[in-house]
Amino acid sequence: MPEFIHKGDDKKKFVQKMFDDISLQYDFLNHILSLGTDIYWRKKFIKQLPLKRGVCLLDVACGTGDVGFEILTKVPVKLICLDYSFNMIKLARNKAKAKQFDNVLFLQGDGEKLPLKSESVDILTISYGFRNLGHYENALKEFYRVLRPGGTLGILEFSESKSKILGTLFQFYFNHVLPRIGAFFSKSDAYRYLPESVAHFPPREEICRKIIYSGFKRSTYKDLTFGITTIFSGTKGE
Repeated sequence: MPEFIHKGDDKKKFVQKMFDDISLQYDFLNHILSLGTDIYWRKKFIKQLPLKRGVCLLDVACGTGDVGFEILTKVPVKLICLDYSFNMIKLARNKAKAKQFDNVLFLQGDGEKLPLKSESVDILTISYGFRNLGHYENALKEFYRVLRPGGTLGILEFSESKSKILGTLFQFYFNHVLPRIGAFFSKSDAYRYLPESVAHFPPREEICRKIIYSGFKRSTYKDLTFGITTIFSGTKGE
């Protein structure tokens, strides 16, 4: 039996509180527990995006802003950062000030009910946050709604490795080592929830089907590091 809730509004409430609780340790633990690989994965993800000067990019579940701020160091886009966690948005706003990124719009909000007009953004990204949504289909329909025709959806998310050897080693680390280290630095359930949430996440092909069923013209995926993490993409028709 799962220890945590993995769908619905109760999941959303739990996730919101969880990220509010771990916000101060979030960046430190991400980098330590992934041995810095999370930085590499985000850079690979960003390279897949059709970035151009002046495009409007919405980063859903932005956390403390790492993806959006990395993009701004490369291309001057119009950046909107949204997160369901109040504390995450507060930290992201403070980080932007420290980095002197002045033209970023920060929104606390629900990824399943985006506070934006239809067809108002060119690119929508969500990194390691799609798995935490309560209703995948509702979110994808919202993503489709706010994207302009020809717009791009990019999802970066954990997957179960396709490599038997690496998969076994990673599962041991993910399920037994990571939660203990996380608990040492944080009293939150976050690092026990993480491996369970990945185990309950739909297979790659199913995520692509959900993207297509939400209206997107096409959807593909690309595995990184033997499938430990995956980049999903969707394109809205012209």
